[in-house]
Amino acid sequence: MEWASIEGSPARELFRGIRLRTLWEGEGGAKAQVLEMEPGTCWEGLDVHEPGPEEVFVVSGVFNDGVRDYPAGSFIHAPAGSSHVPQSRTGCVLFVFYPEG
Repeated sequence: MEWASIEGSPARELFRGIRLRTLWEGEGGAKAQVLEMEPGTCWEGLDVHEPGPEEVFVVSGVFNDGVRDYPAGSFIHAPAGSSHVPQSRTGCVLFVFYPEG
């Protein structure tokens, strides 16, 4: 069994106001991460899910994929090859899992 905490996972700023913390990395590229988005932030460009799907759980705040809002408690499955533009007017924290990298 392995475990990690947000406090023990250094943040890497992807874009202004958008930080990524890697909690776990497994074989085959699988990984579990926490994405923190400050209010009013937007991903720069299109986020394409390759080589596999993306699983997202909205921990807090409201996440928007460029089409609709997902409040805290929402689960989103984005199949391999799909894309979106992550953003948040209110700010949010997401748990993101990539089973295939």
